[in-house]
Amino acid sequence: MNVLVIGSGGREHAICRSFSRSKSVRQIYCANGNAGIAQVAQCLPIKPDEIDKLADFAASEQIDLTFVGGETALALGVVDEFDRRGLKIIGPNAATARLEASKSFAKDFMTRHGVPTANYVTTQSSSEAIAVLNGGEFGDATAPVVVKADGLAAGKGVIVAKNRSEAIAACSEMESLVGVAAVERIVLEECLVGREVSLIMFADGEHFKLMPPTRDHKRIGEGDTGPNTGGMGTITDSALLTEEQTQTIVDTIIRPTLRGCISDGFPFRGILFLGLMMTADGPRVLEYNVRFGDPETQAILVRLDTDLVDICESMLDGRLDQLDISWKQGSSACVILAAKGYPAKPRTGDTIHGLYAAAAMENVEIFHSGTSRRDSGEIVTAGGRVLGVTAMGGDLDSALSLAYEAVSRISWNGMQFRRDIGKA
Repeated sequence: MNVLVIGSGGREHAICRSFSRSKSVRQIYCANGNAGIAQVAQCLPIKPDEIDKLADFAASEQIDLTFVGGETALALGVVDEFDRRGLKIIGPNAATARLEASKSFAKDFMTRHGVPTANYVTTQSSSEAIAVLNGGEFGDATAPVVVKADGLAAGKGVIVAKNRSEAIAACSEMESLVGVAAVERIVLEECLVGREVSLIMFADGEHFKLMPPTRDHKRIGEGDTGPNTGGMGTITDSALLTEEQTQTIVDTIIRPTLRGCISDGFPFRGILFLGLMMTADGPRVLEYNVRFGDPETQAILVRLDTDLVDICESMLDGRLDQLDISWKQGSSACVILAAKGYPAKPRTGDTIHGLYAAAAMENVEIFHSGTSRRDSGEIVTAGGRVLGVTAMGGDLDSALSLAYEAVSRISWNGMQFRRDIGKA
């Protein structure tokens, strides 16, 4: 079997690694990949947003299965184009991808189908958002407010403002942070209080299978301080959700979401990601993503025992309910190593030391996010989030200890990371 993975980050490295362990996979291609992915796949000079080129390659090279890593290609309709050509691909079509591509669409969908979420107002401009805030719809001036760019923003389009003045400033600054296209609308939400957790699942349109629950750390600074990033680390651990909480999420969120997709004419097939807040009144949806998260994927897939090809084929055939998916016992942790200047203006081109010493450790995987290889063979930084140092252990403490031991073997000029992943 020939497999194509679309994307270039740590998430895609973890996906390629999983496919490389399948006995049925002969060749893996990745568009466009990175220096770490190149160790397990042939990297292609095709960008994830070059939809026609991706489909042309899949057709000409007789690709048996394509897996979409990131949200941009999905929102642009890569699945629609592959489906039109009769090419097998994992991911939702463009109509379904609106659940992530538009925060206002997702909030309206949740309201329409009774999915519990925060109260919200959708505005058509930053000036309208500021007028709403000044109108007092979100409580007094000291009340926290969540400000969201409506469009795709690489995980950086959400600002949790401590009070009204911070929310107004966020509305004014949002365009410069995430670009004009992402802020054609701004969604204002009440700030939910509780414990944040993510739950990701495979879905075939009607059936679903859950992955281990995860928790991501978005902010750049320890103690969850500083600006949001694409994610600075994540854990998987059974203690994140009780069986009762999981069943409540299934009954009140997952089933209504999948039924809602069917009734609205876009059955969900692919990877559905729920960002949740566990409040005193029960779970509430913070956001939908329509693909694997990054770095959640790294921590999840190191625990996957079942062949990823078998899972993909079950999703495509609509028989996911007939497949038993098994996971390694214990916990896992992924610590992101980022470049100097991230998340604002990351510096690139710094030589990375200690990669091989860290990768040689048992139960440790080093996933590349933003790396490239010089002609001399040196691996250098080539992005903001550079590496995802991932480890498994019998419990969370041992997984974290092993991950940080591996981190201690890696260095480059200006390397930054959080030392409180799994603890904050």
